[in-house]
Amino acid sequence: MSAKDYYKILKVRKDASAEEIKKAYRKLAMKYHPDRNRGDASAEEHFKEINEAYAVLGDAEKRKQYDMFGAEGFQRQFSQEDIFRNFDFGNVFEEMGFGRDAWLGRMFGGAGAKPRGAYARSSAFHGSPYGAGAHSRKGAKPSAKGADIQLELQIPFHAAIFGDEQTISYRSGGKQERLVVKIPPGIEDGKKLRIVRKGEDSQWGGEPGDLYVIIKVIPHRDFFRDGQDVRIVRTIRMSEAMLGTEIDVPTLDGKTLRLKIPSGTQSHRKFRLRGQGVPGLRGREPGDQLVEVIVQVPEANTPELQRLAKKLAETGN
Repeated sequence: MSAKDYYKILKVRKDASAEEIKKAYRKLAMKYHPDRNRGDASAEEHFKEINEAYAVLGDAEKRKQYDMFGAEGFQRQFSQEDIFRNFDFGNVFEEMGFGRDAWLGRMFGGAGAKPRGAYARSSAFHGSPYGAGAHSRKGAKPSAKGADIQLELQIPFHAAIFGDEQTISYRSGGKQERLVVKIPPGIEDGKKLRIVRKGEDSQWGGEPGDLYVIIKVIPHRDFFRDGQDVRIVRTIRMSEAMLGTEIDVPTLDGKTLRLKIPSGTQSHRKFRLRGQGVPGLRGREPGDQLVEVIVQVPEANTPELQRLAKKLAETGN
């Protein structure tokens, strides 16, 4: 299954709302519906792509996975059955006045044309364990899925900010497995990545379980994260706080910016560097970098410093 840009297929922005996605889907589905394009193979193929795109972007969890892994990563890990699982197009088509069409089984299930009404039982839309396009027989029981595996993955601070690829090693079914995991940019500590069918094999002929990777971000020596913002602490002398100064501030992407500190700056004051925080996802604005300034008060351990301290005291400071 080749990588597909579902946002382009539905002609919506990456930050489109659920309602905008549904509206775009309905418009395209009406345009390319096979009942309106009889004998047009290209329209039918396009209609299949539209439905596939909506099955993913119209489902909050699948859309989240698609955005995290990207088009190629998503389609390496999600089969056609995964994409259409638990997605009932019947209600959508009935709302548009088309009904539960017999051609749905042919297009998505691969099991040939079905009588009207049989579509609702297709596993491509309801997640039957018998496989895409199969129909459950009366009295038959689905095969049990294999056990899920859960493990922790420690990643560097910058990998969580900008994304990365990490190779993990784990045991499944008594064998040592190796897998490259794509870390999406902006992922937070404690988040889980689900990698389908990379868990334990089923003992009853069902599909394998899933692998859940829990992300543990290694703290950075200088940077601290707060949502989309990052914070860094810098120390200045008391004389610099009183008179004003300029300091060098490192940023997440390795640059160094010059920050002006005005005279009279108090300890723990925060300065904001716009757009220097965690990169934005799905077209959102990036976060900011906050620079917290700590004023270092010298010890009055020399006669001259003691005289200066007394003069400050005389002025009421």
